Amino acid sequence: MARVTLQKGFFTDREREILTHAGMTASLFRYDSGIEAVRIANGRGHLVVLPYMGQMVWDAVFDGVDLTMANMFDQPRPADVIVGTYGCFAFHSGLLANGCPSPQDTHPLHGEMPCAPMDGAALEAGEDADGPFLRLTGHREYVMGFGAHYMARPSVTLRPDRTLFDIALSVENLAGDPMDLMYMCHVNFAFAEGARIVQPAPFTPDATVVRTAVPGHVRPTPDYTALLAELERNPAAMEVLDEPRCYNPEQVFYIRGLRTGPDGLTRLMMRRREGDGFAIAYDPAVFPHTVRWVLCNADQKVAAFALPATCEPEGYLAEKRKGNVRSLPPGGRADFAVRLGYLTAAEAERTAALIQSL
Repeated sequence: MARVTLQKGFFTDREREILTHAGMTASLFRYDSGIEAVRIANGRGHLVVLPYMGQMVWDAVFDGVDLTMANMFDQPRPADVIVGTYGCFAFHSGLLANGCPSPQDTHPLHGEMPCAPMDGAALEAGEDADGPFLRLTGHREYVMGFGAHYMARPSVTLRPDRTLFDIALSVENLAGDPMDLMYMCHVNFAFAEGARIVQPAPFTPDATVVRTAVPGHVRPTPDYTALLAELERNPAAMEVLDEPRCYNPEQVFYIRGLRTGPDGLTRLMMRRREGDGFAIAYDPAVFPHTVRWVLCNADQKVAAFALPATCEPEGYLAEKRKGNVRSLPPGGRADFAVRLGYLTAAEAERTAALIQSL
């Protein structure tokens, strides 16, 4: 395997190719905002990843289809919290705390990891049992006096001529005490009006549970409150995204009892009117919670139809009361992996049949 350790001095305002492998390329550039970026591409499309900013995936385009939420940011901005640059395709949410903080919580929205400054990054080119790959890796040592100490290692892997790719994260507790762990792979797929969500669980009140608690950043109206009550009775009304006005303010669902295939993975898909779709697959034993977040207004349009997580997004204190805060022992390690991306119409047809057969 070939490995190139990246340095910030490699990044300039002019994009330049640094590595090729099996028909794939990696190129480096720096946005006008000063944020460094790596574009990894194959014959079908590309990903733009921010190697030193939480290693978030800023952009994803395959077969000419933009997978990323519509947003107000024309480029990533320097920020300490995710709302300061909320335009990315995916970010690592957590790790010591997660979700929307209550007034009693002390953590930032979605925790310390989304915009975390990474200690280093590297490109890897090689081949494994799944074929050739091009991978961006990184690492960050978090250490706080009288507090937590961990090592986080994210990665993004692309393969030749494929429109599905892998986002992974491993975290190791380096402290002498147990570590609280709350993680969500926060994937912000584009809102596709008229799309149908396909999931291996029924659209019933017990399996597709509407969040009725209203977070602090949402200002409910009487119509919104009435809609929540209706969705609590009939969540199937949101199986097809044909009423954009219903997602302003946002709607959040908890998907429970997801069935898995012989490989142990669950799969969900959002199938567009064009017949193609967006897809995601993961192990629900590793991600015991799945959250759906849909928002459609004049400034942001997002259909995060499956957010794999170890917890729900109500903030540390609420999740602690529910028993959803995982404890990682000293020296313990947790590994997370998600496969996601774009499907052609033919692939989406096969995936829909597979999901419905589970």
